Amino acid sequence: MSRYLCLRYFDVIIISGYLCTHFFFYNLWRCFFIITNNPGIQKDKNETLVNEAIRFKEVRLIDVDGEQIGIMPVKDAQRIAREKDLDLVCVAPMAKPPVCRIMNYSKFRYEQQRHEREAKKNQKIIEVKEVRLTPTIDKHDFETKLRNARKFLEKGNKVLVTVRFRGRMITFTDQGQNVLNDFAASLSDIAKVESESKLENRQLSLTLAPIDNKKKA
Repeated sequence: MSRYLCLRYFDVIIISGYLCTHFFFYNLWRCFFIITNNPGIQKDKNETLVNEAIRFKEVRLIDVDGEQIGIMPVKDAQRIAREKDLDLVCVAPMAKPPVCRIMNYSKFRYEQQRHEREAKKNQKIIEVKEVRLTPTIDKHDFETKLRNARKFLEKGNKVLVTVRFRGRMITFTDQGQNVLNDFAASLSDIAKVESESKLENRQLSLTLAPIDNKKKA
């Protein structure tokens, strides 16, 4: 049985030949705590460098009105921003030298988030609805499915049209294809075939997408 040695001396632990210094990890944690809790060091959730978080040696400074001031040490740029009671924001960190602009960052982020919310609100969510047919579907059911598909398309959704072949019905693939073709043709005034029909897992399917009336006009 191997001998187990645990010796504690000045907060240093030697266990089975491995050296682990508590002092190092303790100070590492303290540094992390100081950086993340220092109000002068700002870095927003989008990883934008602001004020003291900008650590480049020198930057190209743009004033609040868009006028280019020039290249200078970052400390000078930070000082100018403070004197104007505004923020220094790094708008192009990959440029050489990085480009920073003086602005009211809180107001800038508010406007940016407002535009993002409006864009998200106006964003159209397109769903894919499914309409199932059979190769021997009767006229009444066909018309009902057709009306449902038309409603989906008018709302801006795509429609996946499928024809299932159960048991020996797989021998009627040509008839199923004709049903699909008639269905797509009946909706050609508001829809286009986005993906052609294909036979997979004993079913034929195609996708209809609504026609953009603005583009059509």
